[in-house]
Amino acid sequence: MKKIQYEDLNTEVLATLIRNKESFEVVGLSGRLSSAVTTVENRIEAQGLKCRIYTFGRIAAAGGSFFGGITGVIGLASAAGIAAHNLATFNPDYEIAKYPIDNRIVIKYKK
Repeated sequence: MKKIQYEDLNTEVLATLIRNKESFEVVGLSGRLSSAVTTVENRIEAQGLKCRIYTFGRIAAAGGSFFGGITGVIGLASAAGIAAHNLATFNPDYEIAKYPIDNRIVIKYKK
C-alpha cells in the first residue's frame, strides 16, 4: 500500500490516488488527524464517491464493554451508534480508518 505524507494531501498526489481508485495510507499526522480525514473525505466526495470514516478498533472496544453495569449500557449504546453509522454509509467506495495512536489514516478502496 502506498504511503504519503500529510503535506501531499494538498497536491495532485491525492487527487491521482483517488481518481485511480487506489488504497493508500497517510502517515506523519501528529496532531493533524482530523484535518487529514476532512481533506481526504472532501476530495473523495468531490469526485462523486462515497466514504465511511471510523476509528480502528472501536467496535472491539464496544463489544468488550458488554459485561454489565454502566459499561454494558455504554457499550450497547456505542454498538447501536456504530450500526446506525454503517447503515447510513452503506456500500461506500472508500473506507477511512483512523489510527489515532499511530498518527495515521488508512484509506481503502472497497469496490
